[in-house]
Amino acid sequence: MIQSTASTAIQTGSAFENIARFSLQGLKQADSGSRKGNTALASDSVSGPAAQLTADEQQQVQELKQIDRKVRAHEQAHLAVGADLIRGGPSYIYQIGPDNQRYAVGGEVSIDTSPARTPEDTIPKAQHIRATALAPIDPSPQDQSVAAQASRMEGEARIAVAVQQREESANADQGNTRLYRSVEQSGGRSARMGALLDSFA
Repeated sequence: MIQSTASTAIQTGSAFENIARFSLQGLKQADSGSRKGNTALASDSVSGPAAQLTADEQQQVQELKQIDRKVRAHEQAHLAVGADLIRGGPSYIYQIGPDNQRYAVGGEVSIDTSPARTPEDTIPKAQHIRATALAPIDPSPQDQSVAAQASRMEGEARIAVAVQQREESANADQGNTRLYRSVEQSGGRSARMGALLDSFA
């Protein structure tokens, strides 16, 4: 999941924060670190802390491992696409499993979502923000929200570029009209002056 950060110098909106938590049903016991009292063990080949886990606890550990892989892959997808937008590495939320190991059950990556210095530069940056937010196979609601804001930012930048181009075009047209009138007026004086000089020659 991504956490959007913006430079206060250029960002006008508030920063987004995204912490995605993948919930597990029936992991309250694992969350509190409690263990069941029965001694159902795995096969004799299992040794160490895993040998002391019940079948239910071993299943919880497997589920936590699966979630950990999913969370890390999700954040890595943001990192792979984000490049220069990334502000630091991923941050994870951990849960202790029945085996006393830490497993990532949520995470976030901070990215810069501030507009660029000009509307022209903001358009590709907004597209990059959107691609970064939607990089994982399973974008979270927060990812979708950041992508939607990036689309709005791109739209506003495109409008600003269009307005700027219209103003520049209008100013250029007025400049051409003034230049034409100036040439026309000075051309008339030159012609009279030339005729006058010719008549005295």
